Amino acid sequence: TMALTPISDHLPPALLEACVVLGASHDRLKELYQVAMQNNTSGDISVPKDIDLKALPHLCFPDGLQVTNELKEERFHFLVFTDVFGNRTHGVVMQYYRLIMYPILCCVLYSAYGFCVISKYPYYSALKDCMSCLLVQLRTSRLSDMEERVKEFTARLALVPVPPPGPLHVMFSLPPLNIVLPAREDEDCPPVDLDLQISLLCFRPQQLLQVLSSLLQEQRVVLFSADWAQLTLVAESLLLFLKPMSWQHPYVPVLASGMLDFLMAPTAFLMGCHSSHYKDVAAETDDLILIHIDAGTVSRSQCDTVGLPEIPIAAADCFTQRCMSLQLHFQLFQCQRSSCSDINEQRAQKRAWQRSLNMDIQKIMLELMVNIFRDVSSHLNFEHRVFNSEEFLKTREPPEMLFYKMVLETHVFHFFLKDRLNRKMDSFARMELHTRSEMQKLKCMVVNPRRPTMQEIQARRTGCHPEAMLNKRLGMSLPNLGDHPQVTRQTLTKILIYDPSKTQTHTHSLILTRSLKHHVCPLKCMRVFKLPELPASLSLLSIQRFYNELILQLGKAIFCVPPENSALLARYTTYLQLVLVFVYLALRDFQNLYKTDTSLFPTQLVAWLVDSLLLEERQLAERRPELKRLFLKPDDHVKKFELPRCCLAREAFVRCVQESGIVKDGPTIQRLFDALTDHVDEKQVDPTLFKDVYTFWKEAEAQDVDLPPEVVDRLDNNECVYKLSSCVKTSHGVGKIAMTQKRLFLLQEGRPGLWEITRFRDITEVKISSSPFLLLRVPSLCIRTACRAEGFEANLKTETGLWDLVIREMWAGRRMADQHKDPQYMAQALTNMLLMDAVAGCLHSQRSIGSASKLAYFDRIKHEVPMMVPEATSQTLKHKINPSQDLAEPQTVHVLLYTPGQLSCSDTEEGGNPKLWVALSGGRVVVFDAASWSMLQDCIQVGNAQLNCMLGVGQDQVWIGSQDSVIYIVDPRSMSCNKQLTEHRHEVTGFAVYKGQDRPLQPYSCSAEGIILLWDASSLTVNRQLLLTCDRLSSIQIHNGMLWCCTYRSRVCVCYVLNTSWVRLSVCVCSQLGQLWTGCPDSGELCVWHTSDAKRPVKRIPLPGISGVNCMIRVKDQIWVGCQGDRVLGGPYGGQLRSLVLVVDPGSHAVQKELQAHSDTIHTLCSAEHRYVLSGSGRRDGKIAIWKVD
Repeated sequence: TMALTPISDHLPPALLEACVVLGASHDRLKELYQVAMQNNTSGDISVPKDIDLKALPHLCFPDGLQVTNELKEERFHFLVFTDVFGNRTHGVVMQYYRLIMYPILCCVLYSAYGFCVISKYPYYSALKDCMSCLLVQLRTSRLSDMEERVKEFTARLALVPVPPPGPLHVMFSLPPLNIVLPAREDEDCPPVDLDLQISLLCFRPQQLLQVLSSLLQEQRVVLFSADWAQLTLVAESLLLFLKPMSWQHPYVPVLASGMLDFLMAPTAFLMGCHSSHYKDVAAETDDLILIHIDAGTVSRSQCDTVGLPEIPIAAADCFTQRCMSLQLHFQLFQCQRSSCSDINEQRAQKRAWQRSLNMDIQKIMLELMVNIFRDVSSHLNFEHRVFNSEEFLKTREPPEMLFYKMVLETHVFHFFLKDRLNRKMDSFARMELHTRSEMQKLKCMVVNPRRPTMQEIQARRTGCHPEAMLNKRLGMSLPNLGDHPQVTRQTLTKILIYDPSKTQTHTHSLILTRSLKHHVCPLKCMRVFKLPELPASLSLLSIQRFYNELILQLGKAIFCVPPENSALLARYTTYLQLVLVFVYLALRDFQNLYKTDTSLFPTQLVAWLVDSLLLEERQLAERRPELKRLFLKPDDHVKKFELPRCCLAREAFVRCVQESGIVKDGPTIQRLFDALTDHVDEKQVDPTLFKDVYTFWKEAEAQDVDLPPEVVDRLDNNECVYKLSSCVKTSHGVGKIAMTQKRLFLLQEGRPGLWEITRFRDITEVKISSSPFLLLRVPSLCIRTACRAEGFEANLKTETGLWDLVIREMWAGRRMADQHKDPQYMAQALTNMLLMDAVAGCLHSQRSIGSASKLAYFDRIKHEVPMMVPEATSQTLKHKINPSQDLAEPQTVHVLLYTPGQLSCSDTEEGGNPKLWVALSGGRVVVFDAASWSMLQDCIQVGNAQLNCMLGVGQDQVWIGSQDSVIYIVDPRSMSCNKQLTEHRHEVTGFAVYKGQDRPLQPYSCSAEGIILLWDASSLTVNRQLLLTCDRLSSIQIHNGMLWCCTYRSRVCVCYVLNTSWVRLSVCVCSQLGQLWTGCPDSGELCVWHTSDAKRPVKRIPLPGISGVNCMIRVKDQIWVGCQGDRVLGGPYGGQLRSLVLVVDPGSHAVQKELQAHSDTIHTLCSAEHRYVLSGSGRRDGKIAIWKVD
């Protein structure tokens, strides 16, 4: 008989979907009983095959449904069902034997019954515990009462709501056990409710790497074991180890004996069957990867070896070392501790240990994936969603090439690419970001064309590639790494249990001792909410009473716990609204979820909710702007670069060059187009010519210059050889001229080492002359340098014109970079030089040098207008950085924010260094490491509107105000934005924070219509609201405990009538002098007011040559003013406006310095601990200047 209890489809968060009971019918059991008595048989009597059992019964009894004459112990195994859409459902099966009793017969027989609970969530351990609790009742009940017991059990489990994604776990009581449902870390990850060490206990690290390699290459994989339970547990752990990769193929971890024909499927799959079929499967199938769990072996059917490309050796060695450091046995942890007298306390201790071990194993597996696929992002074009696989493969070592070729063609890698192109900030992206080497950070500072550096050449010769070595920062985050002495530390795992039946929160602390090195584990707090007692009845009244009580107790718990925990409970409350089918209420409460973590909310569930809304409810939901964002779908298409097949006009040429990865900068590509179409009537680039340029560029990138070791030792570690001449005669002998990004040197024939010709910054003159050769005069290149009296001359023959062109461009680029303290100029000159080389090499005509000269950008502007930087600017300017270096066009720098580092963090922890946050156009935020000025994150997308203001709230929040009325909150550690505040209804224009000694941080925010909100920083709730009557509220500041508000009709709480024009007003307060300084973009003057009397300005300071003031800050005893000039310059600025940073003395009201570093309007200023001032400009310049403060 089969009893099926389905759960209604409108309960998506419920633990239980169905409970199925399977067994032979009463009449069939009686027939078998009589046969057994007549034959006096002993042993097992299998149920005949003519019994009609379909797919589920076959999986519940994979060995067949049996009747035995001996009582067998209960057995568990686990199932996974996959529908045609790829959605997985999970099952836990218990086989239970009961005595068959017939009064007229005397033979004793036992029949097997199968109990299968089915859930949408892989709660294997929890459901097994639930079935064990059911078993206690079944052992003491009669056979006639079994169905009633199962119904009661099903009714109770059907009411258990699963926890939402995040750190909040759920506990419920099912006597005699307390059962915990762990939450998912985020929406895309399943809950981990199994012992992940099972795979590490079954396989050595080398065999486990073979298994993972076969899955990454999408082979046909079969698991074998004599234990049906191990098949699913090992398979599930293997798929978890692949994260962030997602298995997209057939997945059947348990195949019954009658389903072996599934193994003949031609596509990739992951399946499992009993080890008794191992020899038959190995002999009768081809090209299967056979994994014997019990023996710990990996083989290939009809083959002696696996024969698959192995995981790259550096990543494999690191993984092996990590695995050796793990402590996989709970008994070793428990042997020095006292035994627990309470079973639930013992189970809680085991859970805490297992959770800690699972986290370590997941970190190790994630590190393996990061080490394998770390460089993928370097070959992505985000704007056009292109992955340049050919160029990625060229950067791989030869032994790794075949592995990557196979993986790059798989479905799992394709879905991985989608997430990378969508800039998904998942655990992979966070680990990749926080484990970058110093070399990778340096590469992020300036984008140079790819060439092997001297450090990489040395490492290649010694057989130790710097990027393949064990990463120091990641190594310190995992146990037992390196050769340093181990330190035994005690990690306190605190379990907070919110029990609704009691008035206070209970805390259980477990001491877990682990061996760690150089890493202080933070306090691990496991938050658990305990559900009320589950009702036994499934009546509507009982269900409503249970959920009403649950929500009531949640409300009480919210007020009894700290704010960060109450936010978790509030998220759970919204989740429970769904269970009660209060659909609109759940969506309405979604703004509360914005304050916790929106990435944890299941978007598929949201889509289902929207479809189930009534017409009136849908109209109400559509009026709420925060709900519309839920339905935006990301662009998921992925392209591979292909060479063009037709002629390219200018716009198509720009797109194709960007997709190819040659260069991203739009103006540079425009000049390349002009060079290639020079002297051509139709301004189009032939596809053959494009292919020639592309091939020339890529071959030059792949070219490896064989330098002698003594030459490599004399060059800097980051130097690369970009151009090498043929063997020529020079004034210092015969040899080859080599060019790096820093210098020219001569490799003399027959002599070791190098002879340095000059560094680019030391050049004083470059010219073409002629020198006698036999009866002719041949062109030669003359270079004069400031370091030597005599010049250098080389008879480069036909190469003379090109070498003259490229050396002049590099010379001009170096001068620009040194004068403006901007290394990006040198990087751009280097790109121009390489493009000139490619154009000259592909245009086989006498005019090729003239065409290539169109790319000599810096040499041309040097002759148009001499670029001399004023002395004050040169002395004050420290550095310039480009936040748009990964973009095709420069972007406006709207807001800058400096956040100090955390002295309590070591170098191995996240968030230790100070950061510079840069808000660009279109809701894009870029983050720099303010210690090295290397880019940490090239894009945090916070909406699509312009960003107006930023504020650091404590050490764990950065608030960003947008024109779309939303306050976005970014986590500085994870570099992700998953929290939003939507209380404002107009654009957010300003922030302020009160940092009193007697109070916690009090952030203020204001919006354009005059609303000012005072926030609780921990709970993200509004404590107070103010309304100012004004046309527009532009900014707020706090000085001396008072809130100063700047409005366009400018009535202020504490300030006074300041300005009546409809422009943005800049305000700065000097509280020591009692002065208020103001300026506006349409006036070239500063106004100084008394804070006690603001009827009229005390002083007007004219600013000659200035058309307006855009921003102003006070640093130490100085006022720094960002201005817009009214004079026009030529040269590199292309006739754009000159903008100045003025430094004004507030005492004498005199301008102390005029600093010139931007070619567009200065939009923002910020201070870095009063040591530096940073200025950001408009999109025509798009740079950030870093100034030293006297």
